Amino acid sequence: MLNRVILIGRLTQDPELRYTNSGTAVASFSLAVDRARPNQAGERETDFINIVVWQKQAELCAQYLHKGRLAAVDGRLQIRSYENREGQKVRVAEVVAETVRFLDRGDRTDNAFAQSAPASMPAGAPMSRPRPEPKTPQYDDDPFADDSQMIDISDDDLPF
Repeated sequence: MLNRVILIGRLTQDPELRYTNSGTAVASFSLAVDRARPNQAGERETDFINIVVWQKQAELCAQYLHKGRLAAVDGRLQIRSYENREGQKVRVAEVVAETVRFLDRGDRTDNAFAQSAPASMPAGAPMSRPRPEPKTPQYDDDPFADDSQMIDISDDDLPF
């Protein structure tokens, strides 16, 4: 059997971070996901899908994701039911995220955010250091610039 959901959309609200009685972090938010095909009026409809994230990943989502951010969620669909205050049975469909990936940098421009926000957060993965800026090539960096000797390469040495 297979229960797999992959979504890409924008957050409709800031994630809400809570903790269980045992101290486990849980965050919830919803994604606005456009449907692939327009309706009969030619307009694109949007689904608003509830997302639940657990543990360290929940804390990272609450810290770095904000309303309007583009994110990808990979997880499973969960249907649960509970009784509301009026005693009525309510069924809720939500996606329990296994992985959340940030697909944009958001509208914040401070360098601390841009350098420390992780691009993806699989459960339990440590945050990585920012990548160094790529070096622009300099002509004097060419090790063969002053070398007038031929390079002997046989066809057997080529990988293609």
